Amino acid sequence: MAKTTKPQKTTVNIHRPTWDQYFLKLAMLASERATCPRMHCGCVLVKNKNVISTGYNGSIPGDQHCEDIGCLIVDNHCVRTVHAEMNALVQAAKRGHAVDGATAYVTNMPCTTCAKALITAGVERVVVFSDFHDTLATEFFGKAKVKIDKIAMPPLDIKYDIKSYTSARK
Repeated sequence: MAKTTKPQKTTVNIHRPTWDQYFLKLAMLASERATCPRMHCGCVLVKNKNVISTGYNGSIPGDQHCEDIGCLIVDNHCVRTVHAEMNALVQAAKRGHAVDGATAYVTNMPCTTCAKALITAGVERVVVFSDFHDTLATEFFGKAKVKIDKIAMPPLDIKYDIKSYTSARK
């Protein structure tokens, strides 16, 4: 018969992020893939604490990237770029994942067009840490009763205790 041992509690003083901080950090990580130098934005769609899809702003498949050939500006907006929210919605659709009732974690406040797409897809909550100017998103989210939570930017560092990890693995 196998000998069982009582689990030992380790006292490690590590900040464990809240769920909102965790998913915003994932959005921040996604934003690092962005290819438009005007703004790096990331979006993570989450339902029941599970990631449905991610997106970042970049060119359509097969097109060149803004960082390689420059932005295509129309009315002070880069039209070469597909926004992070749209890419996340498209990725969810391509894989058959419903986003109705989901939360969108976005590094920047969505633009008006992305807000309308998130609302139409059934997103019920948007969590951001940065504002976006010249947008009707807040007004549209309000009309659609989509909750907006603006939280402080999560800490950028990742904290882990390698000593506790390696001793627990022995």
